Amino acid sequence: MSDGAPGRAVSDGAPGRAVSDGAPGRAVSDGAPGRAVSDGAPGRAVSDGAPRRAVSDGAPRRAVSDGAPGRAVSVGDLSAQLTLGVVISIPQPHATTLTAWRRRVGDPLYAQIPPHVTLLPPTDIERSDLADVDKHLQEAAARSAPFPMHLAGTGTFRPLSPVVFIQVARGLGECEMLESAIRSGPLERELEFPYHPHVTVAHHVSDEALDAAYEGLSDFVARFAVRSFQLFEHDRDRGWLLRSAYELGST
Repeated sequence: MSDGAPGRAVSDGAPGRAVSDGAPGRAVSDGAPGRAVSDGAPGRAVSDGAPRRAVSDGAPRRAVSDGAPGRAVSVGDLSAQLTLGVVISIPQPHATTLTAWRRRVGDPLYAQIPPHVTLLPPTDIERSDLADVDKHLQEAAARSAPFPMHLAGTGTFRPLSPVVFIQVARGLGECEMLESAIRSGPLERELEFPYHPHVTVAHHVSDEALDAAYEGLSDFVARFAVRSFQLFEHDRDRGWLLRSAYELGST
């Protein structure tokens, strides 16, 4: 899943290779995209490897993608490397509304990227490092408390990038602190653009479709409690698949 954001203070982490949702432009608030995915109850991370620190092939991935939540599905690709992303899933009924709009405007990724706020963009790791990553995410979640999130209205990265998104009106600071805690240790990497939480709702579509999403969701409002974040793995055939969830404030 991908949902980046270039430009001034506008970059958004998330999982997914070759499925980018990037976006440059002015820092116009934030939000989160995805399919009917709840704000998720925590679950213990699945791990299948010996810990070893390694991010990708040593070089940081471009922060031009946005993770996304979805239903927990087993991942069939057992290659040596994995592409992971960490997100805050948008709960129901808001997820359905945002996914429907993404489909309506013809976004080709609507079915592969559930609505979410990215905390870590698509990042490659060695499969043998999953145990390290799991422990790291559990510790990051334990040090963070649940918080309220308020999404309101739309923003855009045009003309630098053809992206329309939902803005994060409340919860911005908490997202920034979580992002900093997660993007460290075994998941340490560089970002191409400064982190900017948001929810992408239209990308890689015509100007008319971008205008429709921008106007049609201008009055969108969602309030919910963030009690967990989710780890997704990218599957080249099925898109982003939920791997595990981590409860905030857990011990």
